[in-house]
Amino acid sequence: MQKKAYVYAITSVLIWSTVASAFKISLNYLNFVQLLFYASFTSFLILFSILLFQKKMKLLKNFSRRDYLNSALLGFLNPFLYYIVLFRAYSLLKAQEAQALNYTWPIILVMLSIPLLKQKIKMKSIFAISVSFSGAFIISTEGKFSIHFANLEGIAFALSSAFIWAIFWIFNMRDKRDEVAKLFLNFLFGILFIIIFILLLSEKIPDNINGIAGAIYVGLFEMGITFILWIKALKLSQTSAQVGNLIYLTPFLSLLMIHFLVGEKILLSTLLGLIFIISGIIIQHK
Repeated sequence: MQKKAYVYAITSVLIWSTVASAFKISLNYLNFVQLLFYASFTSFLILFSILLFQKKMKLLKNFSRRDYLNSALLGFLNPFLYYIVLFRAYSLLKAQEAQALNYTWPIILVMLSIPLLKQKIKMKSIFAISVSFSGAFIISTEGKFSIHFANLEGIAFALSSAFIWAIFWIFNMRDKRDEVAKLFLNFLFGILFIIIFILLLSEKIPDNINGIAGAIYVGLFEMGITFILWIKALKLSQTSAQVGNLIYLTPFLSLLMIHFLVGEKILLSTLLGLIFIISGIIIQHK
């Protein structure tokens, strides 16, 4: 069973490592709103198919009005707001910088748990936060260690995406409904918000086959199939930590993908900053 858990987990990590490159490549053909629409619609169809296959559609009938209102809130946060902000960050920054700064969300989660979950912060957590945000500073200044930031707007969007995801994570963890059914409703409401946003912006629907193919890839593997593989890995593993620690490989493998697929030269400041960010997360978890 544990071997199967590792197979599922490693497969998930490898797929997630390609997503940052897929974001950046797709944004060459679509703007961030168009990418969000096609990717979210693909994820919605995948989750709908999984619900049918697992015979869980009946769960939707048992949800209360409050459950649906909660799904509307979660759907607004993710996929709607989170991916609008994240894709905008990728359109403004190098892929390596956007994905590394977005990875600060576990540390932001710790900070938000103080006011939202009434948790007390320990000295270890303060140290972990300092280490991770030192890494974010190194990436943001591209190693120049000055007040001048490489792209302040892009950095603001990347860190905001981490902030939104941390808020979503807190609210989502409080919701004890079935994960697949819950995520399906998130995307159902999220798509409604996205359509309204597109109508307000008068966005045209693109027909570029390369852009659409990239968006479908993102929809399939960012939150669709890979999410199910990861849940499967956690369920099969003897302890969640045995496969959970593999997730730390994702950003580093992602840098390799970005270099070879996108063609970006990986900056020493990005690598160093990412090491600081992950080190802070590991310190916090330990």
